[in-house]
Amino acid sequence: MAQSREINPILKQVLELGPTLAFFVLYLWIKDESFAIGGTQYTGFIVAAVVFVPILLLAMAILWVLTGKLSRMQVFTAFMVIFFGGLTAWFNDERFFKMKTSIVYGLLSAILAVGLFKGRSWLEFVMSDAMPMRHEGWMILTRRLTLAFAVLALANEIVWRTLSTETWVKIETFGFPLALMAFLFWQFTHLQPYVIEEKSGD
Repeated sequence: MAQSREINPILKQVLELGPTLAFFVLYLWIKDESFAIGGTQYTGFIVAAVVFVPILLLAMAILWVLTGKLSRMQVFTAFMVIFFGGLTAWFNDERFFKMKTSIVYGLLSAILAVGLFKGRSWLEFVMSDAMPMRHEGWMILTRRLTLAFAVLALANEIVWRTLSTETWVKIETFGFPLALMAFLFWQFTHLQPYVIEEKSGD
């Protein structure tokens, strides 16, 4: 197996967040345009969604070459983007790309819930090396994150079904990620009593 390598954190953030921002910028640029491809008319949103797929794959390929690894979440996200991007283009229906977010958050919530039902925290299994924390803390975080993902899935359904496409793009690009980051920051702050401090030696 290839050994993982560290890269500049700024470059890492650009590769991870760049494709989403590129989709956002491209959509704003062509949102009012209509494109005839193969005798079929496509909206600017659908073209931006389809172009987003190779941009994301290119960024992931560069990240893999530089670091020697990809997380399960990155691979899962790429699969969902390819699958729903393909459906969006094939059926010429933007709803497929919009509901992708609901399905991703819903699946994450369901996966964590299955682990909780079995008395396990699969977050602990995946992240314990990066952040040592007592089992009780992982169970608390898993329960809360299960609920948070379910709320985000429901929120996405409400947003894309009731608001404009432009509003959904803005919330998808900035609103949901910022809400999740704020939630995780709040959780890690309040779960500090469960964090296992490394003992420093001489």
